[in-house]
Amino acid sequence: MFRQQAVCAATIALLSLSTTFAVAQDAAKPADHSTMNHDAMNHDAKSGGMTNPKGDQGPSSQAFTKANARMHGGMAITYTGKADVDFAKGMIAHHQGAIDMAKVELEFGTDPNLRALAQEVIKAQETEIARMKDWLAKNGG
Repeated sequence: MFRQQAVCAATIALLSLSTTFAVAQDAAKPADHSTMNHDAMNHDAKSGGMTNPKGDQGPSSQAFTKANARMHGGMAITYTGKADVDFAKGMIAHHQGAIDMAKVELEFGTDPNLRALAQEVIKAQETEIARMKDWLAKNGG
């Protein structure tokens, strides 16, 4: 009886480990967007998707949502395996997203401190984007 319980427990433990390993392997794989059924995805406000903001539907929320979608689209680069190149390419889109969001603040925001910060963000991010683009041009990115 004890032996059967031990075998049963070992079997359950082994199945649990193999399932955990399989789930971990799948989670580690990058999503293959080319085979996804995008028509079945719910990209609306209720799901917090890419086309409409979650929550408020006003003009600034719409503008932030569009900026966020552009940024994430731009960050979906094809990786080269060269960390420097991939970093620069991904960060250019990320920084452009910060610029786009800062422009939304300038268009719709009213707080003088945040508007000043938005101006600073634009200036700093434009400088960094130029630096990364120059690096990519010189280094075959």
